[in-house]
Amino acid sequence: MTHPDVQAPTFLVLDDHAAVLAGTFTVLQTRYPSSQITTTSTVAEAQALISSAVPDLLVMDLSIPAKAGDSSQIQNGLGFLKTLLADYPNLNIVVQSAHVQTLVRLKPSINAHKGGLTIADKSLTSDEMLTKVDWALQGLLYTPPEMRTGLEVKPEWLQVIELAFNHSLTDKAIAQEMHVAERTVRYYWTRVQDALQVYPNNSINIRVQTYVRAREVGLLD
Repeated sequence: MTHPDVQAPTFLVLDDHAAVLAGTFTVLQTRYPSSQITTTSTVAEAQALISSAVPDLLVMDLSIPAKAGDSSQIQNGLGFLKTLLADYPNLNIVVQSAHVQTLVRLKPSINAHKGGLTIADKSLTSDEMLTKVDWALQGLLYTPPEMRTGLEVKPEWLQVIELAFNHSLTDKAIAQEMHVAERTVRYYWTRVQDALQVYPNNSINIRVQTYVRAREVGLLD
């Protein structure tokens, strides 16, 4: 089913396999028929394109060549992603790769990223991959289980949970209480929800899911 194309986001797809590029292009075009979708196969080309016009979403592989004629190396993708996380903190990114476990090396940078960032194994179905695209465009964070080592929750995330669920404060009121921007509070929500493995579900309110899960793991009484 084609979703309404309200804002027609722009996409850049980076992959060294022509078949994957074509397949990802088709999947995105079906969901977002009015969008501009650009494809490329090297880090150098992607850097030039992003420098010229930052897309709403980058879909990238990790095993990619640095420039035309080079061999594909995972370190090229990891290095490029690290640069993007530092230089474009609000860029929405989907990492689509068969080597997602290597992203644990960039975990601090990924956790600090302000934009949406989701990680999709190449074995996912088209619908599952599009879910990761939708989440990234919403500014959400999704990391796979193999990147997690136990429950990792920062103090500021706990404060958000406490103020929201034990004091019934809105995000605006939480921001005032914590002396941060409301956008920062939303950022904290996405991080604690990823830590709790809580993601959008059309049939359940995500804040309700967060509350239930937080109680299950002992973050709330």
